[in-house]
Amino acid sequence: MCTNEPISYAGRDPAEATINLTINGKKCTAFDNETILSCARRHDIYIPTLCELDDIDHIPGTCRVCVVEIAQSGHEETQIVTSCNTPVLEGMNVQTRSQKARQMQRLQVELLMADHLQDCATCIRHGDCELQDVAQYVGLKENRFFDRAFAESRVAEVATTAMSRDMRRCIRCQRCVAICRYHQGIDALVIEGTGIDRVVALRDGHDPLSNICVSCGQCVLVCPTGALGERDETDKALDYICDPDITTVVQFAPAVRVAFGEEFGMPAGTNVEGHIIAACRKIGIDIVLDTNFAADVVIMEEGTELLGRLKEGKKPTFTSCCPAWINLAETHYPDILPMLSSTKSPQQVLSTIAKSYLPEKHNIDPEKIRVISIMPCIAKKDEAARQQLGHFGRQDTDVVLTTREFARLLRRVGIDLKDIKPSTFDDPFMSEYSGAGAIFGTTGGVMEAAVRTIYAVVNGKELDAIELTQLRGFEGVRSATVDLGGPIGEVKVAMVHGLGDTRKLVEAVRNGDVDFDFIEVMACPGGCVDGGGSLRSKKAYLPLAMARRETIYNVDRQKNVRQSHKNEQVQALYRDFLGEPNSDKAHHLLHTHYEDRRRELQHTVSEIWADITMSTMLY
Repeated sequence: MCTNEPISYAGRDPAEATINLTINGKKCTAFDNETILSCARRHDIYIPTLCELDDIDHIPGTCRVCVVEIAQSGHEETQIVTSCNTPVLEGMNVQTRSQKARQMQRLQVELLMADHLQDCATCIRHGDCELQDVAQYVGLKENRFFDRAFAESRVAEVATTAMSRDMRRCIRCQRCVAICRYHQGIDALVIEGTGIDRVVALRDGHDPLSNICVSCGQCVLVCPTGALGERDETDKALDYICDPDITTVVQFAPAVRVAFGEEFGMPAGTNVEGHIIAACRKIGIDIVLDTNFAADVVIMEEGTELLGRLKEGKKPTFTSCCPAWINLAETHYPDILPMLSSTKSPQQVLSTIAKSYLPEKHNIDPEKIRVISIMPCIAKKDEAARQQLGHFGRQDTDVVLTTREFARLLRRVGIDLKDIKPSTFDDPFMSEYSGAGAIFGTTGGVMEAAVRTIYAVVNGKELDAIELTQLRGFEGVRSATVDLGGPIGEVKVAMVHGLGDTRKLVEAVRNGDVDFDFIEVMACPGGCVDGGGSLRSKKAYLPLAMARRETIYNVDRQKNVRQSHKNEQVQALYRDFLGEPNSDKAHHLLHTHYEDRRRELQHTVSEIWADITMSTMLY
């Protein structure tokens, strides 16, 4: 997953901690080369931080909020140092709460906020902001240096169909640059300017349409303030919901049910499927459907497509469910587009069926249907806006709300999810799903679901071991050989998550260094359960991944039907409407095509050097 693994001292043998020091009068031991901040954390001593993010190994020392006062031999006077990048020394005496340290911490926060737009009530992070937390900790009561005119002159823009950038709220922590460059391998963000004019900017100019960003949203997850976020569409959704002439259809993704309750203080990984259904009905949604149903349909289409390619000797086939991955392929590797499955993502499959099959069954005017999609993904907004994913002048998916937006919408109408009584689906056409559809929400799930169905199609019987543990795990790239039996025999499959590792795998495929038949790609580390539209965790990148994954797998285990092809509503869809997987009608409605949107990057040596030196410069 990550190219730069952080140095972790947790779990190491305490006997190796041979350096003695005191922190706030408490005797502590530290490891060789350990920083004051790391040592303090291991001993449960709090030091405020903003720019640092330990689990992505990001310690630029730019915010200066983590300053502490130290006394050590050889120095008559105490010193103020940044604890995040100052190593411990034998006999050091550290004070994190001395008057001098507190004054310096308060001054640093005051300086940080001097050009920060301080209309917190209108910010998407209000009440959930790391800067607000630190301001409260240092006791900031006023800002002597605040310059509203300068703050308002900084860049504020809706950058794409998916994301927004508001540099008026940026504190220059560089977390977004680090996650994009070193972990996702996209490098769409750079640091420009010096001093108070320093800003995070789009690489190669400020035109978002020509930028190389793929809208994975991982930069949003690490941003400590409201500087980065999704393009908000809650008002648009409310307009549709409140219009009596519109039939609103809501769908929500496999990962949403296990990564949404946290927004309302529920334990990580809680399955809130019933709560979401009840909340949607309470706010006035007409029909609540499940994207899991469409995931089962995708397996029918993509599995049939893969079998055809295997018989023709074409390989590899890449999955096509992840829109950030599609953006990466179109803009960075357009030569591999023929290798991508043409099957639409579950979101788009359900939206298409909701405006074709559903009106036929419910006798609804399709022109009056509006599909609102709830996703843990920012890139789904990009996907919904794609020109080829619409019919008769209207997009198939009308609004995409991230889980964060949906939480804001519920709060706007006075709903607390944990207080609502769960409900169940009542639509007889597009709400049943298999365990295979559920595991789409985590990395490896699409591959596992496909293998379950392809094996049954080839052999006329089900897999003996339904859970393919060799396809599970959290490594960046996993591979396996699966015996599909019959004329297909053994196939080599790979699963990759996180775009940094995706780049390496794609380039290995292009160079002929690896040989795979089927490759699943998820742009977000961990898959959709850690999508860029999900809950932001303070001081951590992906702390809830494993709890969400485990619930996803439990949903699968608890289903009576665990294979997509055994979903009776999916069988009815093909019997009554589509004919068979990959039929002419199915291909017309449920498949798409891709475009070469190559972005050519050309940097001079002087530009590269300026970027390197700027990234290490303090302001």
